[in-house]
Amino acid sequence: MNISPESPLPLSPVAVVGVTGKTGRRVAAGLDALGLPVRGLSRTSTTPFRWEDEGTWGPTLAASRAAYVSFYPDLAMPGAADLVGALAKHARQVGVERLVLLSGRGEPGAQDAEAAVLAELPASSVVRCSWFMQNFTEGLLRDAVLGGTIGLPGPGSAVEPFLDVDDLAAVAVAALVEEGHAGVVHELTGPESISLDAAAAVLSDVTGRRVVHEHVSVDRFADQLAGLGIPREDGLWLGDLFEGLLDGRNAQPTDGVEQVLGRPATSFATWAARAADQGAWTR
Repeated sequence: MNISPESPLPLSPVAVVGVTGKTGRRVAAGLDALGLPVRGLSRTSTTPFRWEDEGTWGPTLAASRAAYVSFYPDLAMPGAADLVGALAKHARQVGVERLVLLSGRGEPGAQDAEAAVLAELPASSVVRCSWFMQNFTEGLLRDAVLGGTIGLPGPGSAVEPFLDVDDLAAVAVAALVEEGHAGVVHELTGPESISLDAAAAVLSDVTGRRVVHEHVSVDRFADQLAGLGIPREDGLWLGDLFEGLLDGRNAQPTDGVEQVLGRPATSFATWAARAADQGAWTR
C-alpha cells in the first residue's frame, strides 16, 4: 500500500468495532503497521462497546474520524440493519466521517444494513465477502478438521470462492485510509471457486490426515455451534442461512481483491499450505 504524506489518513484513532474477532484484529494490526493509532472496541475493551446498549456507542466512537465495523454473529440477523443504521447515525453525530462495514455475499438482510450505513455516511464503504478460509483454522471448523469430518449444511458438490481474511483486512485498511472508496461496495472472494469436497481434499493434503466433508442437517449444525456458546435459536438461524448461501448464488469469484490491492487474491491451496506450515492444525 502506497501511503504518501498527502494521503487523507485519519489523524485520530481509527475505531475497530469487533477488534477481538477474525477480521477486527487483523484490521487493527494492519492499521498499526502503518503507524496509525487504533481504538479497539469490544465487550471487554477498556471502554466497552455493546451492540445492545446504545449508550456505549457515542463514548467509544468519539474522537475517531473513521471506523471499521463488524456485527456479531452475522449482519443478516433480524434487527441487525436497524442497529447498524443507528450506529452509523451515532457515528456521524460524534464526528466519524467514514465507516468500513463488513458484510456477506448473497445475504439480503446484510444488504439492508449496507444501505442503512451508506445513507447515514455516504463516504463509507462496504467489504462484502465470501466464506473465510480462516473458518477452517479458528473456531468450530478447526476442531472439525482435526477430527477428520467437516460437517456443513450443504452438499459436498457445493462450491464457494473462499476468501483469505488477510486479503480482506488489507482491503479494509485501504478503504479506511485512502480516497476512492466512498460509497463503494467491494465484493471480495478468493481467485477461484472450489467444492466443499475439494476443500476437504486440500486440507487432507496439507495436514497429512484424512479430512472429509459431511452434509449435515441444520439441526445438527446448530448443535455444533452450541459448542461455541452460540444460542440454539441463533444456531438454527445461521444453519438456515448457510444452507441457503451454498445453493450456488455465490459460486462466481470476483476480482475485488485485485482491484484494490493490485495483486490476485490468495488461493485456497496457497493459504492452506501456509496455515499448515504455521501449525494451525497442531494440537
